[in-house]
Amino acid sequence: MRNQVIKISDFSAPELDIYARYTEGQLLNRHEPEKGIFIAESPKVIERALDAGYEPISFLMEKKHVEGQGKTLIQRCREIPVYTAEFDVLTQLTGFQLTRGMLCAMRRSALPTVEQICAGARRVVVMEDVMNPTNVGAIFRSAAALNMDGILLTSSCSNPLYRRSVRVSMGTVFQIPWTLMGKGEWPDPGIGLLKEMGFKTVSMALCDDSVPINDPRLAAEEKLAVILGTEGDGLGRSTIAACDYTVKIPMAHGVDSLNVAAASAVAFWELGK
Repeated sequence: MRNQVIKISDFSAPELDIYARYTEGQLLNRHEPEKGIFIAESPKVIERALDAGYEPISFLMEKKHVEGQGKTLIQRCREIPVYTAEFDVLTQLTGFQLTRGMLCAMRRSALPTVEQICAGARRVVVMEDVMNPTNVGAIFRSAAALNMDGILLTSSCSNPLYRRSVRVSMGTVFQIPWTLMGKGEWPDPGIGLLKEMGFKTVSMALCDDSVPINDPRLAAEEKLAVILGTEGDGLGRSTIAACDYTVKIPMAHGVDSLNVAAASAVAFWELGK
């Protein structure tokens, strides 16, 4: 069955609600997470989401893309509606000019367990209360590029499938396994569980007893969990105290720290070798 291509001429059309007027909270649907939705932007990101098995609901794209760069994606998703409009209508959509002319609404999938993420992994990442969607997306992109095997996020982290996170990650949120831990699961019993599974825990923090990121003991560890803290305040004291190593990135010119996303790239490069 072919897709139904539906032309939209009015920005207020109800078909655009999911793209233009639903908040991230409404899309996430905390009360019924099995009905949650996210928005993927641009052909490359949509392709990566489809490759990862996410179920598409509908497309929204510029009319010219129906027979252009969107054609292959549409053919992969038979039977779902394709909403189209001219560019001047779509630019009324917040952020549409950043999407390379194409959006796709998709259903969220059930999340794996921490044990499933860690099974067979050599290097995993833990984000503790990283709340900026841009930072979350950037950390995912670095983790996927620099040999991390999985990501765990505490319950206060920004959701990786928020639109900005997906966009900044360039779709790598669909390529590296991840899950969200529940409230009360971090730092205890989460750190203990990681240790039970054979991971040495590494807190990225500036402390008197911190060791440099290139300490040979770190490279020698078979399994590492690299733990990154929230913007500004960094890791909690109880987290640092419970870890096997506290690690710092040596700085120059009097700079005391890096943004968490920048620090993650340095850490993954060194520890993912």
